[in-house]
Amino acid sequence: MKRFLSCIALSLALMTGAANAQEDFPNRPIRLVVPFAAGGSTDIVARIVAAKMTDILKQPVIVENRAGAGGNAGAAAVAKAPPDGYTVLMGTVATHAINPALYTKMPYDPVKDFAPVSLLVNVPNVVVVHPSLNVKTVGELIALLKANPGKYEYASSGIGTPLHLSGALFESMADVKMVHVPYKGAGPALVDVMGGQVKIMFDNLPSSIGHIRKGTLVGLGVTTKERSPAAPDMPTVSESGLPGYETYSWNAIFAPAGTPMPIVDKLAKACIEAMADPQVKAKLADLSAVPVGSNPAQLSDHVKSELAKWGPVVKASGASITE
Repeated sequence: MKRFLSCIALSLALMTGAANAQEDFPNRPIRLVVPFAAGGSTDIVARIVAAKMTDILKQPVIVENRAGAGGNAGAAAVAKAPPDGYTVLMGTVATHAINPALYTKMPYDPVKDFAPVSLLVNVPNVVVVHPSLNVKTVGELIALLKANPGKYEYASSGIGTPLHLSGALFESMADVKMVHVPYKGAGPALVDVMGGQVKIMFDNLPSSIGHIRKGTLVGLGVTTKERSPAAPDMPTVSESGLPGYETYSWNAIFAPAGTPMPIVDKLAKACIEAMADPQVKAKLADLSAVPVGSNPAQLSDHVKSELAKWGPVVKASGASITE
């Protein structure tokens, strides 16, 4: 009887301790893992959101860049982290929609190994070139590439990433041939494009818009169906030489699977509040990232639909990575 009562007491103590931990969350810093190098659009969005979530949650939200394997390294680290809400991932269309179709062996399951928290933003892509290329429109770029098949290179954030697939889709639809130069993240790729080592890049608009405004890069067209409010004078790729072309990215926060729902809900509430903040919205709009701020169920549905959409695109591109 004493042993039975002791077991009950221990169970109640553990339950009480777990409940208190959830009630007190967060009581220490939260680590927001960005699975790409610093300087890219995912990193920029993460730092804007982390700063506001720090204010809302009254605990530091610290951005940690953990690049590698097209985002898989950082995502896998979060999937294996303790499910307590103190380590979360800034996931993307790459980590949760493209990579599962691209890599023959994945270190995580994008659905089973994560607890969706909130879809933060949708992000347009943009075709940029170094000024020395001396082209001003998508039509001029296509003409140049047709006249010089295989001569020009384009940079991307890595093999099979959304930026690589944006370039591959462009090549296919425009019937042109370029040499793909993959980097370990959009930041390093952008540095080389601005330096003129590579002349062309398909980038996320948030990380390129400032350089376009300064004139260090030439923006030829955004990749969404409609023009971006952040660059209303820049045409879409579709309207300026390649009808029907469309690609875009997104950023969302995920926790490890098994994270208690009260903690997931607290994180989601903070994300939604951050996305509704006027200053955050203004900063994101200036970068051309469109705020969303979804609940966990909406992000779960979004991931499933994105997996269904991007699988065939990856297959058609012929891209595959074995590692």
